[in-house]
Amino acid sequence: MLQMVEKQRELMPKIGGRKLLELIQPRLPTELSIGRDSFFDFLRRHGLLVGKRRRRVQTTYSNHWLRKYPNLIKEFVPVRSNQLWVSDITYVETVKGFVYLNLITDAYSRKIVGWAIGETLEAKYTVEALKMALRQLPKGTEGLIHHSDRGVQYCCGEYVKILDKNQVRISMTENGDPRENAIAERVNGILKDEWLNQMKLQSLEVAVKEIKRIIDIYNNFRPHASLGMKTPEYAHCQSGEFKKHWKTYYKTTVVSV
Repeated sequence: MLQMVEKQRELMPKIGGRKLLELIQPRLPTELSIGRDSFFDFLRRHGLLVGKRRRRVQTTYSNHWLRKYPNLIKEFVPVRSNQLWVSDITYVETVKGFVYLNLITDAYSRKIVGWAIGETLEAKYTVEALKMALRQLPKGTEGLIHHSDRGVQYCCGEYVKILDKNQVRISMTENGDPRENAIAERVNGILKDEWLNQMKLQSLEVAVKEIKRIIDIYNNFRPHASLGMKTPEYAHCQSGEFKKHWKTYYKTTVVSV
């Protein structure tokens, strides 16, 4: 069992215990079947429990004169892929300084459909991520909503023009509450907490190479509690509601991926 855990941790160094158990349980011999509590004890004994997450650095500048759009997704729950995309920018630390990762995630499948990374917060990188996402969008898709914060990158003329040209509706957060863009924030956290924060990236070029590899693992191999422990790539081809693998303790909306 230890070898199975170590093999998964090579791909996903900081994946949580519940998801790790979900991945290895089907491969265990019947006599080695193990429950959640016993599995966590096993991880603890071998020093394999993950540590606490670091806080996120602010990357949004919303004090600008450009048009800001209303939040269209307050009560919206997607039931298939390409109904709602969520976007955000997060910093990534390298030996030479910070670089900035622009992500577009499908809110239904949690699949990262577009990304770009650059040394500045210029809108050209946000546009690059959007163009990547649009290239994989099936022809004839209707009703897609793009949701983001009110950062200048998402409000700039070029970005809005591309969305309008592709008949994508624009939705934005209305205040600084991260719950208004919870899925995008959570995906940022997964990439950083489970991979990037443990890496010593030497340069932008190295960061691009590693992030490409990490996103491939994230999309194709990492199970999500909100997807019934399926992967984003699998979920992207499905429709309907997934069985959630968490308990709700609060009345406020909690997003788990």
